[in-house]
Amino acid sequence: MAKISPFAPQALTELPVVDGVRLAACAAGIRHPGRTDLLLALFEPATTVAGVLTTSKTASAAVEWCRAHLKHGMARALVVNSGNANAFTGLRGREAVVRTAHEAADVAECLETDVYIASTGMIGEPLDPDKFVGLLSDLARDAAPDAYEAAARAIMTTDTYPKLATGKCEIDGVEITINGIAKGAGMIAPDMATMLAFLFTDAAIEPAALHEVMAPLVTDSFNAITVDSDTSTSDTALLFATGASTRHGAPRIARGDVPRLESFRACLLEVMTNLAHQIVKDGEGLSKFVTVKVTGAATKDAARVIAKSIANSPLVKTAIAGEDPNWGRVVMAVGKAGEAADRDKLAIRFGGIEVAKDGEMAPGYCEQDGAKYMKRQEIEITVDVGVGDASATIWTCDLTHDYISINADYRS
Repeated sequence: MAKISPFAPQALTELPVVDGVRLAACAAGIRHPGRTDLLLALFEPATTVAGVLTTSKTASAAVEWCRAHLKHGMARALVVNSGNANAFTGLRGREAVVRTAHEAADVAECLETDVYIASTGMIGEPLDPDKFVGLLSDLARDAAPDAYEAAARAIMTTDTYPKLATGKCEIDGVEITINGIAKGAGMIAPDMATMLAFLFTDAAIEPAALHEVMAPLVTDSFNAITVDSDTSTSDTALLFATGASTRHGAPRIARGDVPRLESFRACLLEVMTNLAHQIVKDGEGLSKFVTVKVTGAATKDAARVIAKSIANSPLVKTAIAGEDPNWGRVVMAVGKAGEAADRDKLAIRFGGIEVAKDGEMAPGYCEQDGAKYMKRQEIEITVDVGVGDASATIWTCDLTHDYISINADYRS
């Protein structure tokens, strides 16, 4: 078993009820006997859905199912299993998804197109639906509006704690709730985005508008994290909006760019970013949480490329693990990124410590100060590349021997 993350919360966040959402989870024995590994969420009629899915060219059967049905934009059920990613499983994988959707539609009394599916775990092993579809009726019977912790535990793989977040906002003076659960600890370099995230709200927003609000927020939340530079076959983020707030006078919104959604948009970003940070803080084998900020870039995209180059560098990450203030490795990572950077204007800071300035070591920098700063659990590296005004932030963690141990025997 992996060691519990040093950032694991002392107490889990208790999520409030979102009207129109019920959840249940159980142990189906998909990979590990006795481990909670199956989630069913049920939504009231008129629930809309939007999502962002992995760009992997070897996407799982569940991802392809969601990709096909997100265009429809309506949802009544979500089924998620852990232990088996149902990826690279060919026709058998697709058949497992169809069977799951059929059985879930039966218990939810809805169309199969209103069922969304996600799987996470081992790649390349067929998923046997006989292990769990017979449990869906019991889960539907037991589903409760406050079962978020059980739901979050059901989707974990190498995670050491369940990830939950919540927020409140207003639309036209009516209070709106947004809840979220997520999983992820390794194979994390969302593009979107092995990360799963499911968000639930009582807001009443049509599918196209919901997507218009959600999709851009992924850039600075789930797509701004990296643990090991690897993008999963299964990355899925789905947002379900039940529309229950209309019972309290909230309007049903058809456009995502209207000012009345400003508070909702800010709250959704906060919840998504919270979950993204929790994923990094549970990075496999980590001891440090690292914020990489790049400023002075030509464009935001260029700033993101440079920040990811730093955040994904094994040499930078192992230096952080060893508490070594080796800023030369940061210089290296900037140079290899392939984006515009002025070597003679480059500046680097570790937290509030000026390490390099105008392309060389800062005159007042003391190596002992840098070494002392690197002993912190949370590290911030800021780099100004001196060619423009754009900036970007990426969150990552260090790379330790424990990461190797966890992944060297993952299958065994």
